[in-house]
Amino acid sequence: MQENTRIASQFYASSRGNLAATHLRRHLSAFWPDIRGGNVLGVGYAAPYLSLWEQATCVSARLDTPVTRPGPAQGQTQAPMRECVASGTMLPFCDLFFDRVVMVHALEVTDARAALLRQVWKVMKDDARLLVVVPNRSGMWAHADTSPFGQGTPFSHRQITRALADACLRVERHENALYFPPIGPTGGRRWTGVMERAGTRVLPYLGGVCVIEAVKDAYAPVGSVSPPALAPALAPALRLRRAEAFGHATRHDRTRRDGGETTGENAPGHAPTTALRS
Repeated sequence: MQENTRIASQFYASSRGNLAATHLRRHLSAFWPDIRGGNVLGVGYAAPYLSLWEQATCVSARLDTPVTRPGPAQGQTQAPMRECVASGTMLPFCDLFFDRVVMVHALEVTDARAALLRQVWKVMKDDARLLVVVPNRSGMWAHADTSPFGQGTPFSHRQITRALADACLRVERHENALYFPPIGPTGGRRWTGVMERAGTRVLPYLGGVCVIEAVKDAYAPVGSVSPPALAPALAPALRLRRAEAFGHATRHDRTRRDGGETTGENAPGHAPTTALRS
């Protein structure tokens, strides 16, 4: 059974997976207490969590990976939902369709992270919200390969924030969860609940997973778009006059004042001359 818990469906069928889902559901419901109506999409393996929002239309899109491809066992999900297996590079949904998107066991196990985030961005409405659950690089669960959280690539908070920003998704809130150990005796729900509360207060950055809420950044640049061409600036019209400096036709470089006549002693290229009187 320990070997099979690397697969998400078998992990949530075990006692440790049931405890992990219970505590994660508490964190997710704190982010989104109630969703009345609308469409909710779960990407990766989010079936154990979509039952939190029973009054919404929930769709589960399991990614086509060895960890998330097998479906849940009978009775493992409590709320009716539509399910499918989808590729991370092409989600079979209309653009601007979902009000909420939950990603669990998705970004760490896919080989096309940027393409998957781009697909999620497209199916989200402009005012939609996204919840991402990824293994914390500093936590214990990322270093124990006996669960799906120990598969693939873990993230630090800075790394997941940068990955979401590159996909035009802006992080608004985040917290960590799963402070009880991923191996050994679980101790039951009461004991793990005590560890969760103590870890949140004492070691907030050492939780097993990071829970990130992000919104669609509709004003961020998408792709490599060349800047728009600017209209050429029109310079004001200038009146030009012919420059007569250094001209041979000019013999005097000063004007006549008071009926007198000035000499061209400062004219360049000519020797000083004397004015003649009649």
